[in-house]
Amino acid sequence: MTRSLALTLAAVLALAAAASPVPAGHEIVVGLQCDRVGPTNTIGPFLCPGAHDYVKLVNKKGGVDGHRIRVMEIDIKYQVPLAVESYEKMKQEGIVSLMLYGTPQTYALTPKLTEDRIPGTAPGFGRADATDGTKYPYVFPVAASYWSQATAAVKFLIDESRKQGKKVGKVAFLFFDNPAGREPIPILETLAKREGFELRTFAVPPPGIEMSAQVLDIGGRFRPDWVITHLFGRSPSVSIKELKRVGYPLDRVVSFVWGAAESDVEAAGWSTAEGYLGLQFAGVGQDFPVIQEIAKMYKDEGQAPPKEIAQSVYYNRGVLWAAVHVEAIRNAVKKFGPQIKGEHVKQGFEMIKDFTLGGLVPPLEITPNDHEGGGWVQVWQVKGGKWVRVTDWFKAYPDVLQEALKKS
Repeated sequence: MTRSLALTLAAVLALAAAASPVPAGHEIVVGLQCDRVGPTNTIGPFLCPGAHDYVKLVNKKGGVDGHRIRVMEIDIKYQVPLAVESYEKMKQEGIVSLMLYGTPQTYALTPKLTEDRIPGTAPGFGRADATDGTKYPYVFPVAASYWSQATAAVKFLIDESRKQGKKVGKVAFLFFDNPAGREPIPILETLAKREGFELRTFAVPPPGIEMSAQVLDIGGRFRPDWVITHLFGRSPSVSIKELKRVGYPLDRVVSFVWGAAESDVEAAGWSTAEGYLGLQFAGVGQDFPVIQEIAKMYKDEGQAPPKEIAQSVYYNRGVLWAAVHVEAIRNAVKKFGPQIKGEHVKQGFEMIKDFTLGGLVPPLEITPNDHEGGGWVQVWQVKGGKWVRVTDWFKAYPDVLQEALKKS
């Protein structure tokens, strides 16, 4: 064999090796932080199984281009130190993205994610200014932030009041007193000045299960036209019962997304909660193709569908949560090949467009500038022992949100 032929053969073999498929059993690892036993255990036990079940469905279908997705879950009990500790463990396992859990935890991990170039998602929570991907390139709200929820709630109550020929004079904001609860206050203050209503805030200290004084002040002294609540964990059900006790009409109460699930209403009682309104960033119920596919997957295995599937608000959000990660990974693998890193998946997120998950969410589009995907919500209401949809997808006050982003 001549020297030139040998060199040519060596080059061909090198190229073939470079182009060879990833070894069988190759996994793409995604981190999942959850709270199953801590103060938000009305959320995590339903949210996180939804994420696992969606990934299981994807893997049943061959994964992403033949590569299995592995979800590494660690229960952080809604504690910041455990969130930081678990992130370091996940990083050692080679995660390419992270499902964050909790606003304080998101704030704590944002600099680490940026330094390590690992994208993290915080759907419907976290820091609202992360909508601006140019400032926070590795944090993705991927659903209506607390700022967007605030603008939507105000638009809804003003529109409803106008339908009734009334003007909004007073609005109470009843919130969990931590960084997540305080996040939307500046937006609400801006909207109060613009729309001409009086805003008064009522803080509920952790753990959020005692608010009789605040509710008495709302119903007996302030007497607002509307109440916007921003509570989570066990506190939403407490607010429903307390507001009902003082005689405040629940059809004048609009909850942010983490106080508007089946588990929140069940703890208060469906009849007690009649009329209660809540924002949603994902569809409610089981009448969606992807949810039905998951149920069928279990039946095909000879098992009953998971009981968590009936808690559709949080379960469906978990499905959406995992689905955007899978979509980002799929985009990244398509562009960069299977040996992807976090920086590739970050670009994969920013390539998501017209993603609806079979109608479970509005058309989601994420760009390098907009990591929120539009900030769409629906309003649902408790009627006759179930959640009933009141509005189509909508968003509100984009100029207010843009101005807030500039100032952040």
